[in-house]
Amino acid sequence: LDLGFTTLRNRAVMGSMHTGLDDSPSLIPNLAEFYAERARHGVAMIVTGGFAPTIEGSIYPGSSSMYLPSHARRHRPVTQAVHDGGAKILLQILHTGRYAYHPLAVSASRLKAPISPYPPLALNDMGVRRQIDGFARATELAREAGYDGVEIMGSEGYFINQFLAERTNKRTDGWGGSAANRRRLPLEIVRKCRAAAGADFIIQYRISLVDLVKGGQGWEEVVDLAKALEEAGVTILNTGIGWHEARVPTIVTSVPRAAFADMTGMLRQHVSVPVMASNRINTPDVAERILAEGQADLVSMARPFLADPALAEKVAAGRPELINTCIACNQAC
Repeated sequence: LDLGFTTLRNRAVMGSMHTGLDDSPSLIPNLAEFYAERARHGVAMIVTGGFAPTIEGSIYPGSSSMYLPSHARRHRPVTQAVHDGGAKILLQILHTGRYAYHPLAVSASRLKAPISPYPPLALNDMGVRRQIDGFARATELAREAGYDGVEIMGSEGYFINQFLAERTNKRTDGWGGSAANRRRLPLEIVRKCRAAAGADFIIQYRISLVDLVKGGQGWEEVVDLAKALEEAGVTILNTGIGWHEARVPTIVTSVPRAAFADMTGMLRQHVSVPVMASNRINTPDVAERILAEGQADLVSMARPFLADPALAEKVAAGRPELINTCIACNQAC
């Protein structure tokens, strides 16, 4: 896949996962080898687990972060190992917002999430801009660390989603109210990240195709956001499904294979940047069908690459029957 300034060797992407290797500096060599093994076996691009752009955005105290020069220096063995294996790697920038498990949590409005015990502080205008600057700084540091790009996490009910949805955005200032005001945050983030990174850097945005919660975004809002993100400078749109507080399953065994790929195909009709399909795609025949039918330009598989690091290599060799297939149990990963 030719992105203009760089080329991906195929259309298979290892999606973001938190592995337990992300948080501790002592485990960086393990993380580097974990990703390098997938790179050596033929995956085109890897997206890391989420790294917080600010203290407020972290999952819990001491969790994976990217806002200090020391954080960037720590990651150089990871990016070098992946590049030695012939793959690209993106750092996912994840701001948890009201999903944070600490008392410094911030969000669009002071509405506690059902999955966190801490009510968030409602940011003022200066506070919003400080978080935006954090995304730009994380992008700059990711480039210094040797990453090929970043993925901005705008899905799954995290910080950016919390500004986009009326469910969690009760503001009456320029960051709330109308759909145009609510999507101002992600657009400002992308513009600042692009300015920080330059033109030859992948900015992938994980967009929520469907929130699956009451008060979430409607389809027209999603399409308008996607078009605006393209204008703002994204390289790739990765599609996310559902919020973490949603009651609709999206990744477990009961979910049909590629259940949401049709929606990815619908979004692809409205933008010209590459679009990535995700969720419950765990066999090569399903992935190939999605590409062949024009539903997506790339396919993201996370846990399938956890189950079998040589998945891409076995497909390329014409031996898919040798793949250790992920059964989507979502247990003991």
